[in-house]
Amino acid sequence: MPGVPRDTTRRIGLLGGSFNPAHEGHRHVSLEALKRLDLDEVWWLVSPQNPLKSDDGMEPLPTRVARARQLARHPRIRVDAPELLLGTRYTLDTVRALSRLYPRAQFVWLMGADILPQLVHWLGWRDLFAAVPIAAFARPGWSYPALAAAAPRAFARYRLAAGQERRLASCEPPAWCFIPSRLDSHSATAIRAVRPRKARTTGAGTKGITISDQNSSTGARRLPDRSKASTALLALARHSLEEDKAEDIVVIDLKGKSAFADYMVIASGRSNRQVVAIAEHLADRLKQAGHGYIPVEGKQTGDWVLVDGGDVVVHIFRPEPRAFYALEKMWALEEEAVDAKPVKAPRIGRPRRAKKPA
Repeated sequence: MPGVPRDTTRRIGLLGGSFNPAHEGHRHVSLEALKRLDLDEVWWLVSPQNPLKSDDGMEPLPTRVARARQLARHPRIRVDAPELLLGTRYTLDTVRALSRLYPRAQFVWLMGADILPQLVHWLGWRDLFAAVPIAAFARPGWSYPALAAAAPRAFARYRLAAGQERRLASCEPPAWCFIPSRLDSHSATAIRAVRPRKARTTGAGTKGITISDQNSSTGARRLPDRSKASTALLALARHSLEEDKAEDIVVIDLKGKSAFADYMVIASGRSNRQVVAIAEHLADRLKQAGHGYIPVEGKQTGDWVLVDGGDVVVHIFRPEPRAFYALEKMWALEEEAVDAKPVKAPRIGRPRRAKKPA
């Protein structure tokens, strides 16, 4: 993790997952863990791909990391995707690798209680209990009934008594606890279910797709082609950035890669004040151009401000945070990963044997 010394003795909670997308439930568990477990910080480990989940509807890794960093907004919550560098895929391997890198750190694995019944499907789940202390937080519909699942029953004698949670990070594993904290109903699955998806074209030159519409006399309607609108929005955003002397403007084309926007723009300001001013002017110009309410996040610090223009999302950094988070590099890694997917070789049949002459 960037900025963490190898000899750190911090008490660190590890919250792993797809974060597709990150939501307030993740933040709620993290804040509860900081308080109830007496942790120094919490690391969100954004997984490139959960082995137990399909990649259907999975946002690109850089998108998930960037959104998670914007939502975390806490000095003691770090967000990264260390499995890319560690070369690990399963939780047990990731925990072991982090323990080798930070041998003096005191790690605790954090999870929602809804994960407890699924643990038996994790590779090496028994070894995971032996590798790191585990804290399970109550979730709506998954509170005390989750404790009857196979995994918590198998390690029932290692469960800490109520009120002993603060010493969990110092315990020799196996050790785990259940925390009946305030319930948070946010769910990534529910968010994806209501989040609008970008329309897919049905062929070359298609300007929209046909979807059913019971209120239409023909039974179908056409979705408008928004490519020209998003291109115009991008031009307006770039013009605003250039007017305010933003530096190192980079445009990343997200069409076909992400469902949340057509373009991501990354730019720099020389100071916190300039970063905030660039963001505010951009939001005002987009609003004056008729794009309605424009959410702006991160103005409190001015290190990294996000302007959500809908089809165009703009990230404005100071130079140091921009180099640290390296969004451009993360998108480059994502594209390399896509390009590196193996292509099946064409199936070649056996050559026919020549018939022997009679």
